[in-house]
Amino acid sequence: MIHAVGPGRGTVVARERRRRGRPRLPTPTYVAGLLLVTAAVIALDAGTGTAVRLFPLLIFLPAIVSGLGTVRQTIGASAWVLLAVTGTTYFLGAELDDSLMAAGFTALFGVLSVVGCRYRVRREEEVDRLRSSASALQRLIVRPLPLRTGDVEVDGLYQPATEDTLVGGDMYEVAATRDGVRVLIADVQGKGLPAIGTALVVLGSFREAAYREATLAGVVDALEKSVVRQNTFAAQTGERERFVTALVLDIGRDAEVEAINCGHLAPYVIRDGDAGRVSLGEPAVPLGLAALTAEPRTVSRFAFPPGATLLLCTDGVTEARDPGGAFYPLGRRLRAWAADPPARLAQAVGADLQEFTGGAPRDDVAILTLRRAGPRSGPESIHASGHGTERGTASPDT
Repeated sequence: MIHAVGPGRGTVVARERRRRGRPRLPTPTYVAGLLLVTAAVIALDAGTGTAVRLFPLLIFLPAIVSGLGTVRQTIGASAWVLLAVTGTTYFLGAELDDSLMAAGFTALFGVLSVVGCRYRVRREEEVDRLRSSASALQRLIVRPLPLRTGDVEVDGLYQPATEDTLVGGDMYEVAATRDGVRVLIADVQGKGLPAIGTALVVLGSFREAAYREATLAGVVDALEKSVVRQNTFAAQTGERERFVTALVLDIGRDAEVEAINCGHLAPYVIRDGDAGRVSLGEPAVPLGLAALTAEPRTVSRFAFPPGATLLLCTDGVTEARDPGGAFYPLGRRLRAWAADPPARLAQAVGADLQEFTGGAPRDDVAILTLRRAGPRSGPESIHASGHGTERGTASPDT
């Protein structure tokens, strides 16, 4: 049985709603901006004493507010500018016709600014609803973290992307079966709801095959068939075919882990203050592309002793770039946090990734940390072991 520990997805959704509810243009900034800009323009106009008046430029102030603030703020800015322009023309002793024309143009620009702001707000609300629906759907298809089975403790970080309304297909799943704890982490090619549809298919297939199949190869074969069927359906409906990179693990009670890597990132083993990437050999083709090669997917084995932490992630981590275009150096960063608890390790990577990129990542980020539960005993070193299949060792990564 798998138990979820800690805050659930409801807390995360509520936090997202509060974040989106905050105004883009805070009230103190809004009020101070109106007063300062108005005072500066009128003072400059009065101080220069030229024939060309500057105060009519204030009619563009509501348009600026409409692009940043709320409808109510735009209405307030329009009324304020109308009052300022009317008062200034009266103070300068302008003719009545000139005053009425200035007031009319100011009011017209104010109305247009309010209409434009209302249109912008509606569009943003629509985009937010789409983002929220897609993000909520994606959060529903994966289990909230942390998780705990009788043999393995799973923690990590899951962060769907929201930039440019793109939502990817990163996923993970943990199944505690009689043959061991089976773990899936995968990434569907492409973005948007079609990618999430493929992710649902893969997750459903894994949740069934993990308990049904006696071998890890059988589980992966079931995943392959599900993606092929989904691509056949997609071709019939005019959608593009997609492949899925995946790493599937079988964690038994001994010190070794079986792994089949379908074009995914190799895991990291963290122990004794050091972090090394596991060498699984040449990755097999992603799910959905097995027909393109005659090479079968092979099972690799690597050591995962008690006391060690296993870190899995998707390419939203390793392919993140800083403003200069450099990739995120996950291997080097992990060594700095190798002594941290698994939960803190994933959060540290997530926070550092956001700082490294200068903002929210543009791709989904999924990070899993796995640690054996129970008493810590077993081999003291990470080493390769051969059982007639490809061997896996932990190797340094820069």
